[in-house]
Amino acid sequence: MERIDLRSDTVTQPTAPMLEAMMTAKVGDDVFSEDETVNNLEATAAKMFGMEAGLFCPSGTMTNQIAIKVHTQPGDEVICDELSHVYQYEGGGIAFNAGASVRLLKGNRGRITANQVEDAINPDDVHKPVSSLVVLENTSNRGGGSCYELADIQLIKQICLKNNLILHLDGARLFNALIAKGQTPLEYGQTFDSISICLSKGLGAPVGSVLLGTKEMIRKARRIRKVFGGGMRQAGIIAAAGLYALENHVERLSTDHEHAKLLEQALLANPKIESVLPVETNIVIFTLKQGITAAEYAAYLKTKGVLCFATGKQQIRFVTHLNITTKMVQQLCDMLKNA
Repeated sequence: MERIDLRSDTVTQPTAPMLEAMMTAKVGDDVFSEDETVNNLEATAAKMFGMEAGLFCPSGTMTNQIAIKVHTQPGDEVICDELSHVYQYEGGGIAFNAGASVRLLKGNRGRITANQVEDAINPDDVHKPVSSLVVLENTSNRGGGSCYELADIQLIKQICLKNNLILHLDGARLFNALIAKGQTPLEYGQTFDSISICLSKGLGAPVGSVLLGTKEMIRKARRIRKVFGGGMRQAGIIAAAGLYALENHVERLSTDHEHAKLLEQALLANPKIESVLPVETNIVIFTLKQGITAAEYAAYLKTKGVLCFATGKQQIRFVTHLNITTKMVQQLCDMLKNA
C-alpha cells in the first residue's frame, strides 16, 4: 500500500496547474503594495466575502494574531472556546502579542452559544478585564471538523452588537464549513468584523492566509504585519497559488468530506475503537479503547504506511485532503476494519 499521509491537510503538494500559475505570476514588492498578484488575491478574497479589504500573510496564526492585536487593548479579554486554535496552538500569542487575557468557554465540540458569550461578558468593573472580542473557529479543529449553523453565529453577533464587542472568525477551514452546510461567503462577510481564511489547508496552496475586514482595520493590520515580520517582497509567487486555490479547489472539498465519512464508518467497525466524533467535514477524530494508547496505534499504522497524529493519550486524528485518493481511502478502510 502506498504511503497515506493523514497528519494534516497542510501536507499537500501543489498541483501541476497551481505550479504553472506560480511560475507565471506577475510580481512586485508587496511591502510597497506593488505586487500585482498579491493585490489581486487580496481583492478577490475580499470581494468573495463582501468585505472591504484583505491582507495576505504567511500563516493563519499571523492573521489571527494580527486581528486580535487590532481589535484589543492590553488588559482586554478575549472570549473563545477552550479548544480554540487561537488559544491552544498559537504559542500564547494572545498574551504575548496583544497583552490580553482569555475567557475560555466549554462549548460543544468547539462551538459556543450566544448565551455562553453573554454570560462571559465582564461587568464595567475596574477589577475585571474589559471584554472586547469574541473569536469563533469554523470548522473546529479539536472538535473534529464540526461546523456552526449560521443562525447560531448570527445570535452571537447580536450579543456582540448589544455589548459593543468585536466578532472575529478563525476560518482556517471555513470553506469546508461552507461546502458542508451549503452556506455562502457573503453571509459570513455580513456577520463578522474580521475573518481569517487559510489557503494552505483544505485548499491545497503551499503557504498563506488572508485577513479580511474594513479598509481601516486592514490599514492597521498592515502595520502590525510589518512589526510581526510578515512583510514579504515578491510574494506573488505564493499568492498565485492561493488565488488558484480559491478559483479551483473549493468545490472539490466535498470529495474530502466523502472520504472522511468512509473512514468514519470503517473505524466504527473496528473493535479497538471506543468512539468516533461525528464527521461533518474532512477531520476524523477517534478514541481507542482502554489499554491501547494513541502513540502505540499511530506507530503501528506507520508501519503500514499510514501517517497520523496522536492528539491525546487515546485519541487520534485523520485529516483528508486533495492528495488522498479514493483508492487510498478504500485500501485504508479495508485495513482499518481489522487493524
